[in-house]
Amino acid sequence: MSDLDPCLTPAQRAGRELARVRGQAGLTQARLAARLGISPSLVAHVERGARTLKPDLAQKCDELFATDGRFTRLCRDITTSFGSPLWFARWLDEIEPRATIFRSWDPLLVPGFLQTEQYARAVFRGHRKLPHDEIEKRVQARMLRNTLIDRDNPPEIWILMDEGVLHRNIGGRETMAEQLDHLSSVAERHNITLQVVPSDTTCTDGLLGAFTIAHMDDAPATVYVDSAGNGEVSTEHGLVSLIWGRYDRLRSEAYRPGDSLVKIKEAGERWTGTI
Repeated sequence: MSDLDPCLTPAQRAGRELARVRGQAGLTQARLAARLGISPSLVAHVERGARTLKPDLAQKCDELFATDGRFTRLCRDITTSFGSPLWFARWLDEIEPRATIFRSWDPLLVPGFLQTEQYARAVFRGHRKLPHDEIEKRVQARMLRNTLIDRDNPPEIWILMDEGVLHRNIGGRETMAEQLDHLSSVAERHNITLQVVPSDTTCTDGLLGAFTIAHMDDAPATVYVDSAGNGEVSTEHGLVSLIWGRYDRLRSEAYRPGDSLVKIKEAGERWTGTI
């Protein structure tokens, strides 16, 4: 499933996937209805997104089309709220491993999954008073996230980063030089597009905080919106559309990827003292 329209509701996304799989199987709506034991009108309503996909029907679709739980996951995305104390665990355990495309914006820091160990350690040390053991635990957890870009079939990653991130002193000159050298390296990977947004842009959408949009082959687009002390993970189409709009406006202000790489390398040279 490759429809990434952020304006689709989860119910519409499930309906389109049902229509697609049904078509691939060569079934009419009437024949599918007969196999599922429901009315053709219900199939039509579900495919239009006018009726939601219920758990029992989702399970029957998975069994009929051998889709390995795809419709069950789509059904859960329709009915499940992500707003809970386990919001980030859900993102790490269920969203990141399945996502095929990431789009992110970071106004203050290097994205977590691109941070070096020393940079991450400096972030946690300066965040609040934490015991040494807790800091190290968080650093190692963050390093595990870095495997996201080293998977055998890595996701496509589009990163927007404020220019001020390149000049914000996190951990000192050596840490910053190492971090920017790492950014320069990953920016040259075929699956990663990294763009720097000028600090003097008139676009204020980026001031509202960091966010990530994740796309999966068998679920609606999901957003992670960062905020002070907490965050939100949601598939609610109104929020997804809002965040997507912010991303597009910020990207329209960004330097081109090649020019962004030049900015990163120049900043790295300043931190090393070579210019």
